[in-house]
This record gives sequence, structure tokens and C-alpha cells, in this order.
Amino acid sequence: MDSILRQAQNDAPEQSQHYQLIEQAIRFIEINVNRQPELDEIAAAVGLSEYHFQRLFTSWTGISPKRFMQFLTKEHAKQLLDKSENLLDTTHQVGLSSLGRLHDLFVTTEAVTPGEYKSSGSGLTIRYGIHPSPFGKCLIATTDRGICNLSFIGTSEGQAIDNLVTDWKQATMTEDYKSTAPLVTRIFSDLRTDSPLKIHLRGTNFQIKVWEALLGIPTGTLTTYEHIAMQIGKPSALRAVGTAVGHNPIAYLIPCHRVIRKSGEIGNYLYGSARKKAILVKEYVAANASRETAV
Repeated sequence: MDSILRQAQNDAPEQSQHYQLIEQAIRFIEINVNRQPELDEIAAAVGLSEYHFQRLFTSWTGISPKRFMQFLTKEHAKQLLDKSENLLDTTHQVGLSSLGRLHDLFVTTEAVTPGEYKSSGSGLTIRYGIHPSPFGKCLIATTDRGICNLSFIGTSEGQAIDNLVTDWKQATMTEDYKSTAPLVTRIFSDLRTDSPLKIHLRGTNFQIKVWEALLGIPTGTLTTYEHIAMQIGKPSALRAVGTAVGHNPIAYLIPCHRVIRKSGEIGNYLYGSARKKAILVKEYVAANASRETAV
């Protein structure tokens, strides 16, 4: 396993650089998806030859640009949603928390107490670092009780750090790249061990219920805001559920990206719709590896 971690650390900067091109391509495709642009047009939009673009895109996503355009259509999303909702219903009916990796000895949660919530992190030391990931740069932060923040960085690393400080105003902040790097490697290399990742959640009781419900969405599946609201026993609280999903402090690990509109629209994402689509495609391909082939 150590050798796998080292290889993942070596690959991370290159993957992060490739993501920038993939993100450009995704944005071009989603803008022009209704007219189904040809491969040469998409490649030209990101400054690559057809050959190099096809090779890079297929290597990174696991599917071809043509198959990805199919994934972006509303009808395909609705089909996936129908299958996912049935899977989620079956899962809960048989008393299981999840069929996905996140509840399979992968993540355990610990929430702050009401008193700790009000204290805004007083007495805590938070160690943080900025690292490359398959989806661009990310900021990860930890307390002695677990990961308390994971966010993707847009144009400003400083803004990401400011947001972390805002969430934990009274905590002591310490940059510690060496201690956070192994966590990022493990999260994005999707390794499973007998030692689960621990996450330290700071939020209201309602927010934590929503975030814990998100952890029950299996990898490669989708759900709706309505389904999450019903799952936590608040079917009329759609707006509040949407707000809680949008304020998820631990991206990717708490998979808010798997929540879409019941119409099939993939919807917005705090870190950009292109990144949300990229994550969903990677997860979908990984979950259906035996059936997916690049065409």
C-alpha cells in the first residue's frame, strides 16, 4: 500500500495540470452540447490536436468525449436518477446505510457539540495544506478529531484559506503540508483500509443530518434534494436542504455533487458546474468499469 500511495503522490501534480484542460473541454461541451460538436472542434477549443485531446480526455475520464456528451444530456441524467433512486430505496428498506465505499469502513463522522459549535473552534488547532488533486488544487484542514474542511480552489488560494478561518474563527491555524499530504493522496487514490478516515463536522443539527444523509449516496449514483429531505424526515424543507447541501464543508468526501434536480438538470456546484460534472463522470465510470468502454 505504501508503494501505491507514493505512486499516487507522484501522479497528483500531473493529474491536476491535466484537469485544467479537461475543465476547459467540459465547459465547451456543456455550452455546445445541443449541437453535438465534433472532436476536432472541441480539441481546437483547448488548443490540442484531435489525437492528443482524444487520448488525454479518454485517459482522464475513462470514456470518450462522445460518450461524455451523452452523459451531459438531461435524459441520460434522468435515467441514472431513476436507477439510483430505486437503489437507494432498496438500500434503506433492507436496513443498510449505504452500498457505497463511504460507509464501508471508509468514513466515520464526529460532530461538534452545541457548545463547541458556538465557540467557533476555540481551543482547537487546525492544520491545513494546499495540494494538487485530480480535480485541480484543493485545501484540506484537520483537527485532532478528523478532517474539518476539504475545498477545491478556484483562482485564489488566499480566499480558500480565508473561508476556512471564517468557519473556525477562534481556532489556531497552522500550515502543515507534510501532515495533510497523505490524507489527500488517500482520498483521491480511493484506497480502502481497515482504518477509516475521520471527519470533524461543525454545523447545526439540521445541517449535520443533511450531510450524514449525503454520505449514504452510493458512488456512481445520483439523488435529488426531495429524496434527501424525505430521508431526514423533513419533506417540506427543500430550500433548507438545498442550503445545507450548498454549505457542505468537506467536498468530495461528503458527496454533495451527487445531488441533482429531479428534472435531470445537474445543477450548480460551489466549485463550478464543470468540476461537478467531471467528478460525476469519474465516479460513474469507476462504478461501471466492467460495462464502460471508450468508443
